[in-house]
Amino acid sequence: MATTTIPYDKGLHRVGDGAWAYLQPDGGWGWSNAGLVTDGDASLLVDTLFDLRLTADMLATMRAAVPAAERIGTVVNTHANGDHCYGNALVATSEIVASTTSAAEMDDVPPALLAAFVAAGPELGDAGAFLQRIFGPFTFEGIEHVPPTRTFDGELELRVGDKAVRLIEVGPAHTRGDVVAHVPADGVLFTGDILFHGGHPIVWAGPVANWVTACDRLLALDDVVTVVPGHGPVTDIGAIAELRGYFELLTAEARRCYEAGMPVLEAARSVDLGPYAGLGEAERLGVNVAMLYRDFGSDEPTDVITLFGHMAALAQPRDDHPPR
Repeated sequence: MATTTIPYDKGLHRVGDGAWAYLQPDGGWGWSNAGLVTDGDASLLVDTLFDLRLTADMLATMRAAVPAAERIGTVVNTHANGDHCYGNALVATSEIVASTTSAAEMDDVPPALLAAFVAAGPELGDAGAFLQRIFGPFTFEGIEHVPPTRTFDGELELRVGDKAVRLIEVGPAHTRGDVVAHVPADGVLFTGDILFHGGHPIVWAGPVANWVTACDRLLALDDVVTVVPGHGPVTDIGAIAELRGYFELLTAEARRCYEAGMPVLEAARSVDLGPYAGLGEAERLGVNVAMLYRDFGSDEPTDVITLFGHMAALAQPRDDHPPR
């Protein structure tokens, strides 16, 4: 497995001459990472966090450690999931940059809508209970939806002082408009949720083949020393190769189950993931298999309630598979 000498501890960690990672163990649902890039007095923030309290704590930590963070000139949202953009209200005076597709996708699930879903959990059965369990630690009420002020398609180079930050749109994969931030001068790549390190990825958009292509594109970067994933510990480029291997194996296993006529949940319980069997958030297999079935041509429903229902079912202990 890819490794790094940077400890997986909560808080701010230097990952380059003018680059930092803000980490939130254990990296599970909602516990995302962010990044800071500086040159002189200029600074750029990669992603905000899932609610205002967490984002405020992060910003205070950054400002106490890095003077350039006192005035963040630019914020990059790597994608539309709330754990990477719901804190935008606290940096609303900065230029906020995202892909055009991500900006549109942010409008689909504003904080108020997620707050309503969590509040309605008891009415949504097992899916609602699961949603309340994974998102219960966060506070979505009262968060103002602050969208990007600048959008782009394909690639965009930003400047932080004299330092280049290269934004590369690699979606649709995890979401419809995923972006990574490449900082060649520091040898750092901030991947957003193109990389979950230590946990199962989750395919909200796909197709999965696009995610494999995104991995290939990132593996072709020849100056990346340090990789900051959207969730999990800081790592190196080898973790992206491992993720590619995960998707190749899962695709083959899901194809086997699909051709055998297995329903999604049976398939999710049957796939043999070999070296990837110990990853966290294994319930996400319910989503990933459903999305692969869709890629294979199935009319398998992939609405949010159905997908959360799959995960809720997989998260429940079974008599023949007692919890460890």
